[in-house]
Amino acid sequence: MKTVPYLRVGTSYYKLVQAPTIAGHFNEILVHWNIETIRQDHGKDYLSKVPKYDGFTCIPSHVDFKQEYKGFYNTYSPLPTIPKEGECSTSLSFIEHIFGKHYDLGLDYLQLLYTKPVQVLPILCLVSKERSTGKSTFLKWLKAIFDNNMTYLTNDSFSSQFNADWANKLLICIDEVLFNKEELTERIKYLSTTNINKLEAKGKDKREVEFFGKFVLCSNNEDNFIKIDGNETRFWVLKIPVLKKEETDFLNRLMSEIPAFLHHLQKRQLSSKHTTRMWFTPKQIRTPALKKLVQNNRNRVEKELATILLGAMEQFDTEEIHLCPLDALQLLNRTRIKTDLTQLRRLLKRDWKLENKDNSLSYQKLVIWQDASMQLLDAKGRYFTVKKSFLLDNFDETMTD
Repeated sequence: MKTVPYLRVGTSYYKLVQAPTIAGHFNEILVHWNIETIRQDHGKDYLSKVPKYDGFTCIPSHVDFKQEYKGFYNTYSPLPTIPKEGECSTSLSFIEHIFGKHYDLGLDYLQLLYTKPVQVLPILCLVSKERSTGKSTFLKWLKAIFDNNMTYLTNDSFSSQFNADWANKLLICIDEVLFNKEELTERIKYLSTTNINKLEAKGKDKREVEFFGKFVLCSNNEDNFIKIDGNETRFWVLKIPVLKKEETDFLNRLMSEIPAFLHHLQKRQLSSKHTTRMWFTPKQIRTPALKKLVQNNRNRVEKELATILLGAMEQFDTEEIHLCPLDALQLLNRTRIKTDLTQLRRLLKRDWKLENKDNSLSYQKLVIWQDASMQLLDAKGRYFTVKKSFLLDNFDETMTD
């Protein structure tokens, strides 16, 4: 406890309170305190000893934390652990378990969190259908490292308009996440790259604040816990394997190594370079789990059209097929999938990123007859070219599920 546990910010008085936790630790929080109560408890002369600040600010720092910045009180919390040289093999093996082939990038991610907390980073997603994988342990470990600067949210609390409890946190972790609305995806995408957010508390006006939060999502739903498309570059999705051996004291061992682990993060060289706004390139954080998630987010029109085109390519032994939006509409009319030319044109151009010919040219048009047989007929038009490799890469798994 500080010698003077009070402070004055502007014209209001606060007390620094050590709030006990279930784990046996203490969280330091600011509580409004009445000036008369301070006088009654300590005498009127005591007020002159209370440190005074012009206002609140929130400047994240771990390596060189300062409680006061130019007369303002820093509400960011100093880390409870001081780095110290030592052994952290359990921590490093756990990172290897979580990040797998992305081990070095995983260490970079944690190092950037610790040494460059304002750096924008990808949305880290840990997914697995299996139990006992270590996802929850990873979140608890992060909480032990970053303490009050990390918070847990539920799906409902993230979708709420009120965000005063997490708008100034470094890490925002959502366990058992299931965002089945596109607006929630858009919100988290926006927040993952912005440096400004609107803070809103009950009964108070909105105010603009600097935002440096990073999101960590955990889910048992590997296939569609969030709605994203194939062009998304902000998500780092990792499928977490089952732990080879469950150990009841594993988290305690990780926590005992935190001083040595932080020392390791301070001393190691980053394996990646700062080449994008989220530090890592899309190629670096692309994973099979992300590919699976994107494939399962494809709509029925895309999947059906891809199925038809792949079937035709196999029947006619070709690596590509040319088609116009009207051709695609006629092909899909043989199914019960409802669509229109506008949607199909947008699908081919925006979602599949294909370019049609500038002029009307001759091509082989795919036709399906009443008896379900297929044929290639001579036609002319400003056709698109769909390659077999594209369909196999983006749709094959969803069509074999």
